[in-house]
Amino acid sequence: MGSSQDLGRVLVVDDNAAFRALVAELASLSDCRVTSVETLAEARHATMEHEFDLLLVDLVLPDGNGLDLIDDLDLAAHGSIAIVTGHPSIESAVRAVRKPVVEYLVKPVSMEVLGRLMSDAHARARARMSRSGAMISGMVGESAAMRTLFEQVRRVAPLDVAVFVQGESGTGKELVANALHELSGRKGRFIAVNCGAIAPDLLSSQLFGHERGSFTGASQSHTGYFEQAQGGTLFLDEITEMPLNLQVYLLRVLETRALTRVGGTREIPVDVRIVAASNRDPQFAVQNGNLRADLYYRLGEFPLALPPLRGRREDIAPLARHFLERLNQRYGSERVFDGAALRRLSERNWPGNVRELRHAVQRHYILSDSQVIAIADEAAPRAVTESDGSVRFAVGMSFEDIEREMLLKTLAASGNNKRRAARSLGITTKTIYNRLLRYRSQGLIDDDLLGSPPEEGEKAD
Repeated sequence: MGSSQDLGRVLVVDDNAAFRALVAELASLSDCRVTSVETLAEARHATMEHEFDLLLVDLVLPDGNGLDLIDDLDLAAHGSIAIVTGHPSIESAVRAVRKPVVEYLVKPVSMEVLGRLMSDAHARARARMSRSGAMISGMVGESAAMRTLFEQVRRVAPLDVAVFVQGESGTGKELVANALHELSGRKGRFIAVNCGAIAPDLLSSQLFGHERGSFTGASQSHTGYFEQAQGGTLFLDEITEMPLNLQVYLLRVLETRALTRVGGTREIPVDVRIVAASNRDPQFAVQNGNLRADLYYRLGEFPLALPPLRGRREDIAPLARHFLERLNQRYGSERVFDGAALRRLSERNWPGNVRELRHAVQRHYILSDSQVIAIADEAAPRAVTESDGSVRFAVGMSFEDIEREMLLKTLAASGNNKRRAARSLGITTKTIYNRLLRYRSQGLIDDDLLGSPPEEGEKAD
């Protein structure tokens, strides 16, 4: 018999004890495990709580018709469905044909047919576990894009090369960096640093350390993040926010594998694997002067691109289940989504990506008054333009959405004159053009609004 992970999951919905016992006995010989229920209500709860590779559903149940269960199912989460009945009728057969039912079986069902269904369930379980095996370091994804990403991470992790991770905010760049560290075999620590969250005048000291008395307030020596990550991995998030003078020194440290603390004279050897990341296109950052080209080429020895959640909608339901399961484990609950909840979640655009989805699941968990979490159709928060030209932002909008709405509304008020809009916003026309390039790549605007690039020599903010 296969391992417990490989066992096919079979749900039998039938009030006939003899049939349930027959299926359970056959399943034990076919590397499958059975969950048996007698009522429609029990079946609904079971399918919300677990994913099944085969459902054997009786038509006539004490509390309803077995075909009604199929209307409530998240079909993408389950495998084959077979209707089993001792009371066949043309009406029920026609209704079954109109639904995603694999077979319409009349009792007594032959052992050969049941055996074939069990074999198919076991095969689906093996495929399902193969997909689950592609989950690494807390990242969940069954889409082709994520399976490709996981394979790339596994291949590059053991190698001593720098990795540059590019992806929108909320896509999980730090999770990728942590996965690279976990699979690298390195014994040192994983240290994560957000280069945009530390004041520029403090970043040098935080990264490379300082000696006592090197500047006002340096009452004692300080070990920087590089030394803290000795033998491990240093994750430099939002690398394009690092000041250019510091980028020069970072490049030198990467090339020489040694650093000198601020105010010090002694060179300290460092063995640190670097993973850098940005939510900007690094090529644009280089063109705009926010990232040195020589540093980018050094950091980007192996680039990785994280797809946005809207580009891999098949991952939304597994991610939502994953987040809900973590909440259940944390608070000792057993809450589940209702049949339509995952479909509604999958239909949204999620501009905040996986982070936004996680927060949404948590919010619905908190607000739910029952064990079954229902999600109503809900429009994403949008900015509202008032008649006087002002913009009212809704609670729940991400900073990225707020920035985009303000920029586009200011452009519209300026007659799409980028220079005039730039003066109003206190930024450069090149910054506006780069934002519009990003919006176009996301399918949010068309080429007419993008227009032509600004004159050469004007730097972005």
